[in-house]
Amino acid sequence: TFEIDLHRPSGMNNVINIVIWKNTGPSGAYTLHVLNTDGSNTFNYTATSSNIYIQIRQAGTYYLDNIRMYRTYEDTIFVSGYEVDRFEGFEPHPIYDDFSVPTFDGQHNLIKGGSWISTGNEATRDARYAFRRHFFQHAGFRYVEGEPVRPPASKGDGYYETDAQLAQYCDSHYGRSYFGVANFPRTLVEYALRQMEGRAHGAALDIGCATGRATFELAPHFDSVTGLDFSARFIQIAQAMLDEGQIAYALPTEGELTEDRAASLAALGLEPRDNITFWQQDACNMKPHFTGYDLVLAGNLIDRLYDPGKFLDDITGRINPGGLLVLASPYTWLEEFTPREHWLGGFVEDGRPVTTLEALIKRLEPSFELVGEPADIPFVIRDTARRYQHTVSQVTVWSRR
Repeated sequence: TFEIDLHRPSGMNNVINIVIWKNTGPSGAYTLHVLNTDGSNTFNYTATSSNIYIQIRQAGTYYLDNIRMYRTYEDTIFVSGYEVDRFEGFEPHPIYDDFSVPTFDGQHNLIKGGSWISTGNEATRDARYAFRRHFFQHAGFRYVEGEPVRPPASKGDGYYETDAQLAQYCDSHYGRSYFGVANFPRTLVEYALRQMEGRAHGAALDIGCATGRATFELAPHFDSVTGLDFSARFIQIAQAMLDEGQIAYALPTEGELTEDRAASLAALGLEPRDNITFWQQDACNMKPHFTGYDLVLAGNLIDRLYDPGKFLDDITGRINPGGLLVLASPYTWLEEFTPREHWLGGFVEDGRPVTTLEALIKRLEPSFELVGEPADIPFVIRDTARRYQHTVSQVTVWSRR
């Protein structure tokens, strides 16, 4: 027996219940009963087709429109009906303003929780999810079982990361130094802080923060620090370090072999601070409330963006007058990250080479002043026990006019 409550559309005064069950009669037959709220039977419909479209228009107080019933694998029933609309007092959330509002267009129907999904909050009876009416693929759901997935880190539960690339970033941010090359996030922050002398230290933004080391280094020097990264998994690691003060990870040595490593803020002379927040965010499409910064730090970011020019144009209005934009990049332009038409430099145009530095000067100088000369800061990333990447990042500092 499947029972689905569909609440009334605009203009109805009562709730109508719909009860669907498999008949004991001919194989594959289904009976649909529409009941009013006092339980009396107002409409019966018996169908024998395996793929049924039912439209009920009944004059009077009770009105039911666009009921769709699908028979699918293992006799699962899906019913969708009324257009989704806002409840009285609805207001969009400023951080997720495009979730519900686009569905209030008269072209989306409500699918009630529990009748079509088995996991997540969609499975609860109070879930309300809206879909356009072409969602006939509900008739083709199949059951898939995968390997157990570890839940996100939380207080009292240490974070252990086995993904090779993420472990690589954990090590480059919180691990030991190699070949005498100092930790890059810490060195970059120290350089930025020297440029900040005599300037306001209100809010700082670490954009492209990865696993968060520079964010923690900035925190003692600013009223608030925000770390943003496109990768939700990087943000998960940074948040775990903020919550627990420590992480563990498996660092590749050779082939499938790994060695266990651990890192803590305390061992680095740092500590979790309540002025730190981490968010997943696209650097080229940031929410408007990420603004009002005295320092924006973008470490090894611009040559990994799909549209670095858009990022530079957008970040200008998010920095306070007199604030600093610190860009660090090795300028390793690759089409797998950035379409060639969006490269800032690293190509020949009209017979002459165009460097990223001259492109930055041309793009930023209307709103920024270049502070001092560019500087070079090296960094090393360990791939395996016997292979390392040694890279030099050029750092430029820009003061907002």
